[in-house]
Amino acid sequence: MKLYIKNMVCSRCKTIVKTELDKIGIQYLTVELGEVNTRKEISSSQRKRLYDGLQLSGLELIDIEKNELIEKLKRSINDLEHFSDEDLKTSYSDYISLSVNENFLSLNTLFSEIEGITIEKCIIKHKIAKVKELLVYNDLDLAQIATKMHYSNAAQLSRQFKSITGLTPLHFRQLRQIRNINPDSN
Repeated sequence: MKLYIKNMVCSRCKTIVKTELDKIGIQYLTVELGEVNTRKEISSSQRKRLYDGLQLSGLELIDIEKNELIEKLKRSINDLEHFSDEDLKTSYSDYISLSVNENFLSLNTLFSEIEGITIEKCIIKHKIAKVKELLVYNDLDLAQIATKMHYSNAAQLSRQFKSITGLTPLHFRQLRQIRNINPDSN
């Protein structure tokens, strides 16, 4: 079960959350910033105790409805990757609003509170990850990748790629090719 926690910003927050989970006896798989994966469903009394314990440290356990909304939102963002091979007939914000059936601004606010980044930045990270994959495992040129990933042109893709990775797409491709040729450099 996934639980979402607001205001987690550092490793100290993770330690606080782990301590509270242990105190209540909630077994967990992972504790990341803003998110906990538990081994099984937690009871309403455990949820209440966790909520109260976290509040004392300035953290907030997100309620069940918002949990479900965040899950829908993440699925919707992931689904956008499937549109890389076809035209998306609407904007990303409209697509997300329609698929989650919520106002985009309120979704963006909630997402930012939980994940620490906006939906737009999350989408950009997903797109850049897909671009990296295409650069490494595909023979497409940069203009073809830009078209496939719905950039207006290769220059726009290059600017965004460099702002996220620090490398140009072509330099990234060259580095990956060098590493693939020389396995000792991995």
